[in-house]
Amino acid sequence: MSTAPTSAPESTEVVDTDAPRSAFDRFFEISKRGSTIGAEIRGGLVTFVTMAYIVILNPIILSSGTDVAGDTLGFTQVAAATALTAGLMTVLFGLVTRLPFAFAAGLGINSFLAVSVVGQVTWAEAMGLVVINGLIIVLLAATGLRRMIFNAVPMQLKIAITVGIGLFIAFIGFVDAGFVTATGASSPPVGLGVEGSIGTVPTLIFVFTLLLTGILVARKVKGGILIGLVSGSIVAVVVEAIWNLGPRFADDGTVNPGGWGLSVPELPASLVSLPDLSLLGQVSFGSFERIGVLAAMMLVFTLVFTNFFDAMGTMTGLSKEARLADARGDFPRIKSALIVEGIGAVAGGLTSSSSNTVFIESGAGIGEGARTGFANVITGILFLVAMFFTPLASIVPTEVAAAALVIVGAMMMAQIRDIDFSDFSVLLPVFLSVTVMPLTYSIANGIGAGFISWVLVRSLAGKAREISPLLWIVAAGFALYFARGPVEMLLGG
Repeated sequence: MSTAPTSAPESTEVVDTDAPRSAFDRFFEISKRGSTIGAEIRGGLVTFVTMAYIVILNPIILSSGTDVAGDTLGFTQVAAATALTAGLMTVLFGLVTRLPFAFAAGLGINSFLAVSVVGQVTWAEAMGLVVINGLIIVLLAATGLRRMIFNAVPMQLKIAITVGIGLFIAFIGFVDAGFVTATGASSPPVGLGVEGSIGTVPTLIFVFTLLLTGILVARKVKGGILIGLVSGSIVAVVVEAIWNLGPRFADDGTVNPGGWGLSVPELPASLVSLPDLSLLGQVSFGSFERIGVLAAMMLVFTLVFTNFFDAMGTMTGLSKEARLADARGDFPRIKSALIVEGIGAVAGGLTSSSSNTVFIESGAGIGEGARTGFANVITGILFLVAMFFTPLASIVPTEVAAAALVIVGAMMMAQIRDIDFSDFSVLLPVFLSVTVMPLTYSIANGIGAGFISWVLVRSLAGKAREISPLLWIVAAGFALYFARGPVEMLLGG
């Protein structure tokens, strides 16, 4: 994974060490990483476009959960909090670490909160658990333990994590586009489009956007991903204006298989709305009294493991994709990055937007040329502006944004060539890590499968001395994480 995909800039080395640079350039290391201000702006814009759906999706997920008190979170309040937190954390991360990794409410954790946690506690108490989770992660990062765990991971697994994330990103794109759908049957669980056909208009627009973007990237056209996204969105708006396809899932519960997924690409009646930030600070730590210390700590344990390893895997993959990682997989200002990522969880809890973490969609901006934190500043500002233009965030349909995810997934998949598969004790853990991520829709699950199989297969193959003791501890923790259902039942009994 030491080489970049063909669409990336040829080098991240200093272009001209004697060239005069501004303080701005030196701060973000733009020239040093072989980038330009234009590339960073384009990258930041592309990242925002591919992530903008979170302003709509996160409120849908969180507002669907009813807590033990019978209360729900308001859609518009969660949307405003989502955009605010994503904007602030993305800018903060860019300024502190100078890395192009954007932040937003983590998918998976928000569903866990809405489905599993608030069935036991109130929403304020659930967000209190998110804050505790973030503080633990910050402590692990500040003490160096999180960095030690990161360094204990073998390079082969770090590459596998990157490749797995690439497949995960692509799978998300295919599902978002309706190209791959659930069959509802036990076998096969997924299939092509609707009853084996991709004949729906939104999916065809995904195919059009994917092919157009792929051609532009293959021809090394600057801004290829952005051009593809804009072109696909324009086509989508025109198509919707002509045929009025409407949403796939209507408010009355009816399903229109030929409709758009998450957002309908049409110009909104009102472009500007004032954000409702009434959810800020709605946090309580009363869950330990309500459900008991052990049960509350098990919920925190699940949050920490998911947050910790999802973020570690994502940053590993993105830093490799941006060619910012060294031979060991370390990237610039890694300790600061790990600390700020933990702060994102704290911020997400305090704003009731769920834990904020590094987003894998940042790879789209990296594929467009982003190499520094300046791209993050651009993305973050756009999120802050989106608080006032929430209706505009829904113009780009998920089917169009999905095309960029598939392109980036293909780029990241190329890194698998740097793994030597001649040793089966390496091949099996790598294979499990790469495949479990997309198949279970979880980066943490893929990392856990890779870690556990690595320590067991490698040690029993006579290579136990090569395994870090810390990796054994983490693998044991993952075993507990995977068995948390029975453990919770025992604790509850």
